[in-house]
Amino acid sequence: MIKWISAAATDVGSKRRINEDALLERPEVGLWAVADGMGGHAAGDVASHAVIHPLSVLERPETLTDFVDEVEDSLMSVNQQLRDYAAQELSGRTVGSTVVVLLLSEKTGICLWAGDSRLYRLRNGQLSRLSRDHSAVQEMVDAGSISHEEADSHPKSNVITRAVGGSERLLVDAAVFAPEADDTYLLCSDGLYNEVAEDVIRRKMALLPSDAVRHLVDEALHNGGRDNVSIVVVRIEEA
Repeated sequence: MIKWISAAATDVGSKRRINEDALLERPEVGLWAVADGMGGHAAGDVASHAVIHPLSVLERPETLTDFVDEVEDSLMSVNQQLRDYAAQELSGRTVGSTVVVLLLSEKTGICLWAGDSRLYRLRNGQLSRLSRDHSAVQEMVDAGSISHEEADSHPKSNVITRAVGGSERLLVDAAVFAPEADDTYLLCSDGLYNEVAEDVIRRKMALLPSDAVRHLVDEALHNGGRDNVSIVVVRIEEA
């Protein structure tokens, strides 16, 4: 049997006045999430919290499959709410939010996401990314037109191609995996990985979740903190 412990933190960063990120930590039901709002002024803040709030009140059903369905239904509903809000209050300006969700049971883990907020896994000292960015530069990398190194400094590096509220029909991607004891999972907004190298992320994830969260936020701020940064760290342990 396995159990999990987690920790979370969000920071406005050094350059922004409003924190447009939101996060959720619900270890009692095996659900964690990070959302990164967009739309300018207070709209991004509205969007990210609109995504997170309904997830914060979901009851865990008997099966993980039903849990996935409820999370997806929630995101679809928020997608329409944000579309309506943008049309009525903001003259049709796009208001949206990325989201990455981690669901865990004893034998199965599921990552759901839209946008470029990420889920990483540290296993046996090796860092891997379980989500895949919905972004313009990721599409260019996939097509072979630019390298991973070029993607970091590309002028379209902040252009995302999918978000809750971004289009009439929301497509949520999913990855299914088997959690193992001693795994560590990291959900984060781009304010972390745009400031902190993956090798540093890997080393900090080896710490206790509360220490890992604190060190990673500090690292992002030390390196410039140009964006809001939100982090959730989940450690799997033998029960």
